[in-house]
Amino acid sequence: MTRLKQIQADLALLGVTFIWGVTFVVVQDALSGIGPYYFIGIRFAIAFAFLTLLYWRRFAFLNKDTLKAGFIIGAVLFVGYAFQTVGLQYTTASNAGFITGLAVVLVPLISSLLSKRLPKTTAIIGITCATVGLALLSLNNDFGVNYGDTLTFFCALSYAGHILLVGKYAPRHDPVLLAVLQIGVVAVISLACGATWETLPAQFTRPVWLGLLITAIPATALAFLIQNSVQRHTSPTHTAIIFIMEPVFAAATGWLWAGEILTERQWLGCLLILIGMLVAELKDSIEAQPGSKELKGA
Repeated sequence: MTRLKQIQADLALLGVTFIWGVTFVVVQDALSGIGPYYFIGIRFAIAFAFLTLLYWRRFAFLNKDTLKAGFIIGAVLFVGYAFQTVGLQYTTASNAGFITGLAVVLVPLISSLLSKRLPKTTAIIGITCATVGLALLSLNNDFGVNYGDTLTFFCALSYAGHILLVGKYAPRHDPVLLAVLQIGVVAVISLACGATWETLPAQFTRPVWLGLLITAIPATALAFLIQNSVQRHTSPTHTAIIFIMEPVFAAATGWLWAGEILTERQWLGCLLILIGMLVAELKDSIEAQPGSKELKGA
């Protein structure tokens, strides 16, 4: 890879990570004018339509196994977005950003549990740092846990499951077709949940339109396209470090946009979560290029 292409790739990935970070505040604002399931459904329906227009020829290679894999991965991805989006109604964008990032740390833990092997030293260090950080960030003075933070933690668990499933199925199927299918599955399930439990607004407010404008194409469809196009021009280590910036951008936009303020204890918690994520990401990046971090953000 040339130095110029690597710099361009790093900047493009940094831009994608920034968009992912910004989405937490944007989605939080949008939820004041629309239900979470309808928002997710419309967002992913737009992204699915956009990617289908670009990759419609890939559907000629669609088979039963790929369809099954896309449904399984999409269903788990839906659970993650449902927990996260509903959770944003009860917590801050800053907390949501950092807690969502725990998915990176949870992946080696879940892998160890499934394989019935002890986690490696780096995984133990990362898990320990992230767990202490999560406690400092989320626990109240009376040691109570915020409801929104609890939901977001289940989102992180779901994202970890999604990462593992992508790692399992992607080598056997067309990764582009698999990504488009899972986006479509999220759209269908979300719209069905919205039709069952929510009322679609007669008209969308400005925050709703802004939320859909930023999340549907830039944060979902274009993020996927950019990542898959440029990631081969940079190193796995660079990619891992850049992706760590997502919760940092979430906290920064939460402060600038929504006026969120973290206490010194919460900032220490955020730092420990970042350290845990960094240890987990850099360890994994030595073995393989991160290829399952797409579709993140809020």
